[in-house]
Amino acid sequence: MKLASHYIDGQWLSALSGTCVHGESIDPATSEPSALFADGGLPEAEAALAAAYRAFHSTAWSRTPRLRSDILLDFAARLEARKEEIATWIVTLNGKLRREALGEIAAGVSELRYYAGLARNVFGRVIETEPHCYSVLDREAAGVAIIVVPWNAPVTLLVRSLAPALAAGCTVVVKPAHQTALVNNLALEALVCDDRLPAGVVNSVIESGHAISHHLCASPLVDVISFTGSSATGKRIAQTAANTLARLSLELGGKAPAIVLRDCDEDRTVAGIVAGSLVMAGQQCTAIARVLVEEPYFDRFAARLAHALGAIRVGPGNDPESQMGCLIDMRSRDRIAALVDEAAKRYTMHLRGHTGQGALARGAFITPSLVEIDDLQSRFIQEELFGPLLVIERFRDEDDAIARANATRYGLAASVWTANPARARRLASRLRSGTVWANTHNRLFAEAETGGHHDSGYGRLHGQEGLNDFLATKHFYYDAQP
Repeated sequence: MKLASHYIDGQWLSALSGTCVHGESIDPATSEPSALFADGGLPEAEAALAAAYRAFHSTAWSRTPRLRSDILLDFAARLEARKEEIATWIVTLNGKLRREALGEIAAGVSELRYYAGLARNVFGRVIETEPHCYSVLDREAAGVAIIVVPWNAPVTLLVRSLAPALAAGCTVVVKPAHQTALVNNLALEALVCDDRLPAGVVNSVIESGHAISHHLCASPLVDVISFTGSSATGKRIAQTAANTLARLSLELGGKAPAIVLRDCDEDRTVAGIVAGSLVMAGQQCTAIARVLVEEPYFDRFAARLAHALGAIRVGPGNDPESQMGCLIDMRSRDRIAALVDEAAKRYTMHLRGHTGQGALARGAFITPSLVEIDDLQSRFIQEELFGPLLVIERFRDEDDAIARANATRYGLAASVWTANPARARRLASRLRSGTVWANTHNRLFAEAETGGHHDSGYGRLHGQEGLNDFLATKHFYYDAQP
């Protein structure tokens, strides 16, 4: 069984001293152990931090933009060359569809190539504040960065922080999710095999608990923390980092609404909402969680959406006939099943999902559900459920649609479905969401920033602003008066 190891100061290690403690990574489609991971602790965390700190302050890494660009480009090429192997392990350890796994690797490759270009375009500016007196504003690497990676997209969510961090000239410590640690190992292998990469620039430590994460986020050696995950964990990280004032980039939970207007293209909208809600079995922070439908059109659209969701073929990610994979583990499946039971007792169910039958009963499979809810205070509207349980709601007019869409603490993503471009733009301007799509959903690009408001976090990923999170500005003043 393959083992995911720590990577510290240029070496793959199972443990720094003593006996290595192994944890098991489970295939959620079968509930069988499929890989092992080295379960680390504070010694590994401290060694990784020390290596990153030393590499930042004692090597020329932060002052070699062309080298960083070349390394990122070669990383992209090697990652792309290994996509089939890595996709197989994503499916095995995460449970998503193979096409989703290949898609996230392709997104990671695109991200690496984009930031390879930006690495050579980090410019400051010069101001002559008075005759012969100059203010020079330099853009410099911020320092040591911590990257905490979740399990739902282990390649994309690693690379979208790692690429800008390395492009900026930072050194990093990665803390991957133990469920998909082997996937992160395979991705990092495509980077750290490069002999030009100084030891200590990239490090990775694995744990099944939270001690390492807390230690990394609390360390005064850390300058930037990039975290993707739940809002509750993000708030704890912010509280911990307050003692050191480390810079934070937090992409947290979401409760993405899709506003459906009566003039929409019905076929396209139904298909788009099914795809946008069931991506990664609903385990994506930008996935559609709420469908807001204009009142006169509601009954017709709800019936069509329920039929389309009910026709989805749920199955193993490596089966080309599958249209949705499983959840990350049996605990998540049972949590969603319990929520479906609760909803059925309180609300109108347009489609009631069920756990996997037959061979699928051994895995974390559950079919989609669609529940109609009017009460904005309902937990089904206010809480991130992270699974294929979709809420459908009625609205009267645009003001009502906006009031409902903005009625949660989440503000990460939304979409508007209408044939009227001006109306889509008008509604988008009133939605308190970091990203709004029109007549599509989940279109994410390396070039375009994403991020949220309120409980969806702050900071931006992708794009130029994603690089800015890992850069600091230094003012150098030069008096050249004769």
